[in-house]
Amino acid sequence: MEDDGGERSSFVIGLIENRAKEVGVAAFDLRSASLHLSQYIETSSSYQNTKTLLHFYDPMVIIVTPNKLAPEGMVGVSELVDRFCATVKKVVVARGCFNDTKGAVLIKNLAAKEPSALGLDTYYKQYYLCLAAAAATIKWTEAEKGVIVTNHSLLVTFNGSFDHMSIDATSIQNLEIIEPLHSSLWGTSNKKRSLFHMLKTTKTIGGTRLLRANILQPLKDIETINARLDCLDELMRNEQLCFGLPQVLRKFPKETDRVLCHFCFKPQKVTNEVLGVDCARKSQMLISSIILLKTALDALPLLSKVLKDAKSFLLANMYKSVCENEKYASIRKRIGEVIDEDVLHARVPFVARTQQCFAVKAGIDGLLDIARRSFCDTSEAIHNLANKYREDFKLPNLKLPFNKRQGFYFSIPRKDIQGKLPSNFIQVLKHGNNMHCSTLELASLNIRNKSAAAECYIRTEVCLEALLDAIREDVSVLTLLAEVLCLLDMIVNSFAHTISTKPVDRYTRPEFTDNGPMAIDAGRHPILESIHNDIVPNNLFLSEASNMVIVMGPNMSGKSTYLQQVCLIVILAQIGCYVPACFSTLRVVDRIFTRMGTVDNLESNSSTFMTEMKETAFVMQNVSERSLIIMDELGRATSSSDGFAIAWSCCEYLSSLKAYIIFATHMENLSELAPIYPNVKILHFHVDIRNNRLDFKFQLKDGPRHVPHYGLLLAEVAGLPSSVIETATSITSRMAGMEMKRMEGKYLQNHPIQMAYYVAQRLISLKYSNQDEDSIRQALRDLKEQYIAGRL
Repeated sequence: MEDDGGERSSFVIGLIENRAKEVGVAAFDLRSASLHLSQYIETSSSYQNTKTLLHFYDPMVIIVTPNKLAPEGMVGVSELVDRFCATVKKVVVARGCFNDTKGAVLIKNLAAKEPSALGLDTYYKQYYLCLAAAAATIKWTEAEKGVIVTNHSLLVTFNGSFDHMSIDATSIQNLEIIEPLHSSLWGTSNKKRSLFHMLKTTKTIGGTRLLRANILQPLKDIETINARLDCLDELMRNEQLCFGLPQVLRKFPKETDRVLCHFCFKPQKVTNEVLGVDCARKSQMLISSIILLKTALDALPLLSKVLKDAKSFLLANMYKSVCENEKYASIRKRIGEVIDEDVLHARVPFVARTQQCFAVKAGIDGLLDIARRSFCDTSEAIHNLANKYREDFKLPNLKLPFNKRQGFYFSIPRKDIQGKLPSNFIQVLKHGNNMHCSTLELASLNIRNKSAAAECYIRTEVCLEALLDAIREDVSVLTLLAEVLCLLDMIVNSFAHTISTKPVDRYTRPEFTDNGPMAIDAGRHPILESIHNDIVPNNLFLSEASNMVIVMGPNMSGKSTYLQQVCLIVILAQIGCYVPACFSTLRVVDRIFTRMGTVDNLESNSSTFMTEMKETAFVMQNVSERSLIIMDELGRATSSSDGFAIAWSCCEYLSSLKAYIIFATHMENLSELAPIYPNVKILHFHVDIRNNRLDFKFQLKDGPRHVPHYGLLLAEVAGLPSSVIETATSITSRMAGMEMKRMEGKYLQNHPIQMAYYVAQRLISLKYSNQDEDSIRQALRDLKEQYIAGRL
């Protein structure tokens, strides 16, 4: 398998659908040798669920069927790929290649676990679409890459994406999870303005990918989340562990997870005439993987020493499953029988080439020893030629760099060149203060040196065949090692690093309940806090008795930032990280929905209002009891009466659900929902008016608050003529006076119902409280006194 180029995607995805709006997805990760299967009913005609998965996997190839089986009223997955993934390579294969029967057989033969452990053995007929997609994906990959997947080597997961929190593609963009909303405005130097780049202090490519996957699909299992939090607790308490683990992880190569590819995929047998030089390149990558594996196994005892006394379940389980596993020592012993002990993984190109040529011990293969001698002779001849040129042309500072593309070349400082270079030098290029060039003699020696190295690679691969077969028998333990290293990298180098670089107690451990309230005390926006120091903290409380909060306030008072803050804190908590708050207790969220911003969509011929309505419809069609819904304005892009009517009716509909909803609006009339629906709570961002100027405090306070003419004040700052402002002020004063009197009357009329609901809310909070019995009794007595006195 070829290198995938660092952090670039390595996913090949197969997509298929039927006329019942079911979609089957098979995502094959060539880097980590894992296959992720998903099958679901597409609830949206715009394929929102499929878009979310495609955004998550970020594939390099998408395999689809001809666009003939699209459900009625839908464009079909082939057309979707053309529109949504225009830059991704699309491969159209015949429908017959999507064979669910062959897919079931392949999964049974290739999966590291038995199909029964995946939950697939008794449900083949039910999940036939994703199995069909798996057949097409695996067979296309084998044919395209010229490999055969090793039996029982793939890590297969089924419906894994649906065991995690779902965040649709629009919300990912709105919440600035991966990229900032205005990345082109901020420029590349402001990548920290997204959650992913704020946490991206991982040291390995696999750890970075795992971090991205966790942020896009946070956990829903409380036990797994708490296991990670327990691990962080121990790291924060144990300085030796906190500083020791990062040091040990640096000993493992960054590409440790990549070595798995060469053990899970066996190259197909073809003649040398067909492959030629490409065969040598693949052999070189195979040798590099063996050296990488040797380096990783050499670092394993250091990891064992650090983890030996770990107490948390996660770290103790890593020690037991990896450090005490004798198979790693067995693999290391087998490698030591063939590979020279002095060989190390190197990044410098010529050092790496030399290490690869001399990887196998001397005396094992006669032809290999001859090829090595030729490689050494040509390398020595190249260095002798450089010394000769230094003397003949009086160039004492002539250097002999090396790169993979052109081999050796000469680099001469321009200050050493008097006039023109001698005619011997060809391919002359200016490079900064140096001149890069070659000669015919050097070019000839380069070809011979490269040929000798290629022969070394091919003969080395022959010597390694038995070793590779032995390693492939235990490939599952290597998969486990890669998973452990990636998880440790994310927890230690990202989560623990983020927490430890902040002042003490700025980040705290979140608590979770099955069906309790969502309470955040003094929460702060994690991305803004990493940029600014003077962030104003704000609270949140949502429960069964008060599941909807309507946030009001002028423009720029902090509403949108607050909505984004709540979502990011929930995501941080559910990936198993501490959160920027003094205290937090959360109910596990299964989906986050957002409706933010006012942007039209010219491609789909949707105005700003139509885009709002489509996003709102998607929320209402897919909401569940454990969803978190964030809505920043609704109905602004149409007439005021229609916009208010839609906003009111949407609030009424959402308030009847058990989901938690935060709704930000400028429409002060929406505060009338609170007297009618006791589970609706009104909050506002405090603003002072001084000398006809708005003084933003960014503090969230209870109840509605009328800020007179804040729109007019901002319009005046923007430069509207004073006559226009005066006329507008006169009109709005008369309208607002009548409206406030009507609202105050309704509020007094419904106050008793509000008091009863407040009592219910406090009782629910006490139900999930961790306080002792005496404290709870005292709280109940205080609540009773306040209710009787009417001071709630």
